[in-house]
Formats: sequence, structure tokens, C-alpha cells
Amino acid sequence: MSAFSPRVAVIVVAAGSGTRLGAGLPKAFVSVGGLTLLEHAVHAVNGMSSHARLVAVVPAERADEVRELLRPLASEAVVVAGGASRQASVAAGLAVLDEAIEVVLVHDAARAFTPSEQFDAVVEAVDAGGEGVVPGLPVSDTIKRTDAAARVVDTVDRSELVAVQTPQGFPRGILEAAYAAAKEEATDDAALVAAIGHPVRIVAGAALAFKITTPADLARAEQLFGGSALTQRVGLGTDTHAFADGGELRLACLAWPGVPALAGHSDGDAVAHAIVDALLSAAGLGDIGSVFGTDDPRFAGAHGDVFLRAVRERLAETGWRVANVSVQLVGNQPRFSPRRTEAEAVLSGILGAPVSVSATTTDGLGFTGRGEGVTAIATALVASRRPIS
Repeated sequence: MSAFSPRVAVIVVAAGSGTRLGAGLPKAFVSVGGLTLLEHAVHAVNGMSSHARLVAVVPAERADEVRELLRPLASEAVVVAGGASRQASVAAGLAVLDEAIEVVLVHDAARAFTPSEQFDAVVEAVDAGGEGVVPGLPVSDTIKRTDAAARVVDTVDRSELVAVQTPQGFPRGILEAAYAAAKEEATDDAALVAAIGHPVRIVAGAALAFKITTPADLARAEQLFGGSALTQRVGLGTDTHAFADGGELRLACLAWPGVPALAGHSDGDAVAHAIVDALLSAAGLGDIGSVFGTDDPRFAGAHGDVFLRAVRERLAETGWRVANVSVQLVGNQPRFSPRRTEAEAVLSGILGAPVSVSATTTDGLGFTGRGEGVTAIATALVASRRPIS
């Protein structure tokens, strides 16, 4: 574990055999659009607005394979062997959480295309109410109750029914108590929490959070996410800022107490700005000056994460997603290496894709060598499955 410990953990359950899918391998390892369902699920976790500890629960014989698979996506992910049931697998994930974790989300890898925003909504609701939270959708079909002979007994009032999804979120202590008290298997985590007398609340789910269980579900996923060839483009971005006389430095979306701020229209975050330029360049959408002009008062003093979230949305609107980003920071200060892992985690979380950051100096040469400012150089890869002209 790094010194930077998030307070939220997401346990991704991917240990099921997938018998009903009939793919000949565990369904979390079935590919859609060139990525396994597990990788799609991890991308969703990476897209959360705040960094979360990822725990992947997988078949024991695939644990080493998964560690290699996730290394470029979530280098700090904890991979553990699952149990004979879903409940046993979640318990295995709970057992490896570090002490800093306060909120736990449990997510099925089979719901691989759940939007990152649904994870954020669950965390926010758990924090607000201090109780269990489950996303769900209203039931649209008419529901009949039948007898053993398959005869209709009556019609169920569907206004009282909700089809629940994942991730299901809970204060850590409540979920651990529910698992400790469990006497029999339950179909989801909310049932265990309700069984010990704790309330569980429903928040709005998402249509894209459908569960891939049958061949028809897989065909739907292929139609939505795997139907066209992958287009990739590379972009380059740079940004340079001088140190101001005072203030507090914001760099790589982190605060650096004791280091003077960088001068600029916004917070002068050269790392974030270079990434924005690289992403816009790769997607052919201009540059940071043309898209977020210095004459726009909305961005005066804005932190780097504001620009990163905005450019991610701009890319999504035009059919692009961030594949990965690499940044080289040049300057004498701050001392970057002790917080490199923290910065990479924050930036990766904002963009929903791996971000690596390295730092160097110029051996006393130039304005960076004299300690007058910093330069950041970013390279970005973006991808699309739409036809791009």
C-alpha cells in the first residue's frame, strides 16, 4: 500500500464461473470491444471523482494473471482469491481492507458498463445518510405471481418494486457486522445488512449497469460497445508557469503547502494544463487557450481538476475516451517523488484512465534550473469506436 490511503474501497467481484453465459471461461474474462469485462469494470472505478482502493476478487488460479492485467490500469489494486460463493468472495475482499477505509462499495464485474457517476452517487448517499445504499431501476414489466403449476395467482403491484444493481455501498462497520452475523447465503449485500436491522436506501440506477449473465446479454454488450474498429490518436501538450511571490502551489491536482503558487489565470497547475492540451490535441479539438480562454471568468482561479473533468466530457461528447497519459515534470521544486503515487492516483481517477508522472531537473540550466518556475510535457493516447472523420 502507498502512504496515500483512500477512505473508499470498491470490491469488484469477478470470481464467478459464468456457466449460464456458456463462454467456456469465467465471464469476467470474456472480452467485449477488445477488453475483458473485468477491465471495463476497473475503468469505471478509475473514473470515480475521488480515488478509491480497488480490490479484485477473482478465481484463485487466475490471480497472477489478473495482477498483470491490472498493473497498467490500477497498479495499487489488491487481488485476492474468491470463495465458493459470491458471499464468500465478498468476505475475502473485506478481509484485506486497510484501516483507513470508511466506505465500502461492492460491485459485480458482470455489470461491467456501470457509469462512474453511479459509483459517485452511491458514495455520496452513504456519506450523507450513514446507511446502506443500493442503486435501482423501476420495474417496467407487469409482474405475475404463479403457483407450482405455473398458473397465474395474482398481479403484483410493480409500483412497489425496484430492480437493484451494483455497486452497493455501506459504511464499513455495518457491512462487516452484517457479514459476521450471516447464517445463510443471501442474493446481495443489502439483504445481509437488512437482516441485522440496518436500513438500506435506493438511489437511481442506470440502464448501462445491466448484468451480463446470458448469451443475449453478451450480444447486447457487443452491440453497444464492441461493434466497430478501434481508432487511436496521440497528442502532445506542454505548459510552463513561473512561481508567484506567494500563495500555495497546486500541481498535479494536489496542494503543496510551503511551496509558492505558480502564476497564471487559473491556479497555474502546469501538469493538469499540459494534460488538457495533449488530450485536446489528440482528439483534434484545439488547445487549452481556445477551449478555456483566459478571458473566461468561469476559469479564473480554477483548480486543474476543473479543466481535466471538462476536457474528459468534451472528448466523450465527440466519441473519444482517454486511453492513457504520460507526463514529464521539469523543475527544482516541489520534491515530487514522495507524492508521485498519490498524484498518479488522483489524476487517473479524474480521467478514468492510467496516468503516469515522472519528474526531473535540468542540472541548474535555464529558468527551471534557477528555480524560477516549472514546465510539464504530456503525451496522451485517446481512442474511439465511432467512425471518426
